[in-house]
Amino acid sequence: MKTILNFGSCCIDHVYQVPYFVAAGETLPGKHYAVFPGGKGLNQSIAIARAKGRVHHAGKIGQDGIGLRDQMLDAGVNLEHLLISETNTGHAVIQIASGGDNAIIIYGGTNREIQASETIKFFTNRAVGDLLLLQNEVSCNETAIRTAKDKGMTVGFNVAPMTQEVFDLPLDLIDYFIINEHEGRALAATDNLEDVPNRLIEQYPHCRVLLTLGEHGSWYKDATTEIKQAAFNVEMVDSTGAGDTFTGYFFAALQAGASTQYALTRASAAAALSVTQPGAATSIPFAEQVDDFLQNRQA
Repeated sequence: MKTILNFGSCCIDHVYQVPYFVAAGETLPGKHYAVFPGGKGLNQSIAIARAKGRVHHAGKIGQDGIGLRDQMLDAGVNLEHLLISETNTGHAVIQIASGGDNAIIIYGGTNREIQASETIKFFTNRAVGDLLLLQNEVSCNETAIRTAKDKGMTVGFNVAPMTQEVFDLPLDLIDYFIINEHEGRALAATDNLEDVPNRLIEQYPHCRVLLTLGEHGSWYKDATTEIKQAAFNVEMVDSTGAGDTFTGYFFAALQAGASTQYALTRASAAAALSVTQPGAATSIPFAEQVDDFLQNRQA
């Protein structure tokens, strides 16, 4: 793939450290509060750039999100398709429990204000060999998918958050489904995780399934190939953004000509490093850190 066009969200993350996830009707005191740059789109664009990939980010922020723009610029993301609106940038409320697991509420804001006419313009210079990467946090995904396929692009869809509107999209045009276990079960309509890849491939024979399983690693499957990648054992501080780090590093490795097996290994190493630090975008490692991590693990 030549260039990755990441049509994705930008969010301001409000992060609360809590002893456990708050229950209905409960008021729970937080241990710590911080604000971080986030949004699955922004995280994945920064991950691709830090992995030394070539990525253009397409999306929309408000004036309150200028700091998000600066974060992507500093990482080396091309922002010719980043629009700025007068309304509020999307944001997230994130609970981080004592073990490092997270629970997230997102508000779309400007991410949900992107128009079809704006979306089509993002593809002006795209062509065969490019990749469209998208998530379910922005508007006009159907327009993006159909425009990308008209251009002969490969399409990778990170099905997050998993909502009913996903089934209204032209899923038969998707080349890569990037899903966690919850999204996979819902998308494949099965409670049995082992059935998820096969069900998706039966329904969409040309697709490739990339299933992320947290501490249990990752699982890639297509019509002819199956690869299971173990997770690296690290001490988890905050899992927020680990899946986005994995996704960004995986596609950056493929862009650089790596095999699927090596792309999985490198993405797993990057995700492992990310969970040892707080925050989403701020926890994404640089390529040199991933190189050192892999070298030390193989020594």
